[in-house]
Amino acid sequence: MKQNKAQGGNIILFSFIAGFILSMLPLPQVLQGIRPEFVVIVLIYWCIALPNRIGVGVGWIAGLFFDVSTDSLLGQHALTFALIAFLAIKLHQQIRVFPIWQQALTIFILMMFQGTITLWITGMLDNAPTLWTITLPAISTAIFWPVGYLIMRQLRRFYQIN
Repeated sequence: MKQNKAQGGNIILFSFIAGFILSMLPLPQVLQGIRPEFVVIVLIYWCIALPNRIGVGVGWIAGLFFDVSTDSLLGQHALTFALIAFLAIKLHQQIRVFPIWQQALTIFILMMFQGTITLWITGMLDNAPTLWTITLPAISTAIFWPVGYLIMRQLRRFYQIN
């Protein structure tokens, strides 16, 4: 009996680190509001590609790291990343068969869901963001999704991550 050993944990970790680095790179003030959510792109990709390895717990941990690194309310991104991971895993079979433009539309919807939860959480603290601060990153993340998807798919195929 041949056992299929899981491999590629270092590559998955590297992709999350790259997502965090891209999320923290300084941008001009004009472009700060439209920065794609790179960590969410990485999280959704791995949840869709390997739902048995990357799940809600990884989303929660990534969200906690994101909260600490961006100096936001502790648990805010942890909650939204965990919910996005849950939805991505729940819908992974449907999302995988979508053409890339429908996947990008699904990513936009997930990002708007994240923005709505963030709006709700920060609204309770009287720091409610405007609609544009939620919509613009969702649009840029959806636009960047095909590039991120293709890069990570090539990594997964090259390193035979299963």
